Amino acid sequence: MRLCPGCGTVLSAAAWDCSACGYRPQQRAGFIALAPELAAQAEGFDPALFAELAVLESRNFWFRARNRLIVWALQRQAPAFTDFLEVGCGTGYVLQGVAAAFPQARLSATEAQTEGLQFAAARVPQAAFLQMDARRMPFDREFDVIGAFDVIEHIAEDETVLMEMYRALRPGGSLLLTVPQHPFLWSEYDVRAHHVRRYTAGELRQKLARAGCEIVKMTSFVSALLPLMMLSRLTRRTAAPDYDPLAELRIGAVSNALLERALDAERLLIRAGLSLPFGGSLLAVARRPL
Repeated sequence: MRLCPGCGTVLSAAAWDCSACGYRPQQRAGFIALAPELAAQAEGFDPALFAELAVLESRNFWFRARNRLIVWALQRQAPAFTDFLEVGCGTGYVLQGVAAAFPQARLSATEAQTEGLQFAAARVPQAAFLQMDARRMPFDREFDVIGAFDVIEHIAEDETVLMEMYRALRPGGSLLLTVPQHPFLWSEYDVRAHHVRRYTAGELRQKLARAGCEIVKMTSFVSALLPLMMLSRLTRRTAAPDYDPLAELRIGAVSNALLERALDAERLLIRAGLSLPFGGSLLAVARRPL
């Protein structure tokens, strides 16, 4: 069910206009904007980075390997899903991968900043896009699968977001998350990326459980590269005037290929049933009980 963002009434029509309270959403850059004030604040991510990020994602080993891991998790957990929502879709790179792997699915995606939605809509024109505050989701038992990939670490009220995603899932539906792991890796990179936290596995488990979710699978990834991450991050604890948050993504073709192969090998271990204890990121697959 879709809910009126103004009064919470169940909406029966296709539009977001509410006859009960008179709510009518704004338009921002051609997208329905349910939280236009949030779009103007640009709290969670620097919108100036979207254009370059959209170019780098499809070339970079980390994004490519993460997409393959997400698609594998979807194929294993919810191979026949119908309705998929990505919360915080950014430039649409993950959504594009999901669309290619599951052409039968109805895809929806939200983002706080319309600058990202413009790139996402160009990548996946068949999807439905919405500017939205993830802390106030206007859905109740609407989707078979919801994904949020490196999103909730940007939001102070992450438990609110988890509860909202739980409410938006149909009973038996699946929730997929990726988040950065290990607070000891906190560095200037996290500051410039507008992160609020890095997670431990225990913290993420507790927060998902408090939201009502049952954990199906949790594993670290980017485990093979953890020593390199430690070297890179721990030498950049303090701010530098010329620090570039996208510098880690601009690497040579040979290095990029070798690192991608390492993460592909790691994914084979995860597919075989291993849950890796350490790594730069965490993947969590959970479900809303029937």
